[in-house]
Amino acid sequence: MVFYDSYNYQQYWQGRDYEHESEKIALEKLLKKIPKKNQGSILEIGAGFGRLASIYAPRFSRCLLIEPSRKLISQARVNLAKQKNITIQEGKAESLNVEKKFDVVLLVRVAHHLEDLAPIFKNINLSLKTNGYLILEFANKINFKSRLKSWLRGNFSFSRDLKACDRRSTANINKETIPFLNHHPKKINQDLVQAGFKALNQLSVSNFRWPLLKKIIPTKILLQGEKAFQLPLAKINFGPSIFILAKKTN
Repeated sequence: MVFYDSYNYQQYWQGRDYEHESEKIALEKLLKKIPKKNQGSILEIGAGFGRLASIYAPRFSRCLLIEPSRKLISQARVNLAKQKNITIQEGKAESLNVEKKFDVVLLVRVAHHLEDLAPIFKNINLSLKTNGYLILEFANKINFKSRLKSWLRGNFSFSRDLKACDRRSTANINKETIPFLNHHPKKINQDLVQAGFKALNQLSVSNFRWPLLKKIIPTKILLQGEKAFQLPLAKINFGPSIFILAKKTN
């Protein structure tokens, strides 16, 4: 049994409309950057219950969703039953093996469970057609809030340390529960280059994911800010989540 077989992931997203809509905004922005000739087929790795499928499915003729949790696969098949261009099957990023190559690969809300992304990116490269694209999301180690906390504690080398930061409690680490890792953007980009990718665009996402802001400011207004600031705030790696559009180079 994998972690999400015993976890209510659909319930997790209840009350997280801001985060969900922020990711939809980012995904739509990056999909528009991909030429129409490269929008024939898409592979989503770790697709969960199909949360993001409604964004990309109308653009692609062939969609494959892979997910290690059989519970989430069952939920996705129910949620996406009307989508005739979608195939859902069991699989995971660490042992990716597809029969046909894809124009685009999507990896969202998966990287924070993976300690070493370098081999994952290599697997993805092999699954892409020539000049294919990767849309990657990862939890940002050096987001503004984390940097501020480290500075206040006198840790001024925090931002230069490229090692991923495990967000689990000591007790959960000892129990060897599923990893929850924040990755350094610089290390992510290094791994992408080594795996044969070139980053083309970067977005800072869920920039206003602060409990107080979400409590006092309507979601609609926060999302207007999200649309306006995802690109400029990416220059300083501000938000808790980073989206990257990368192109396969070799």
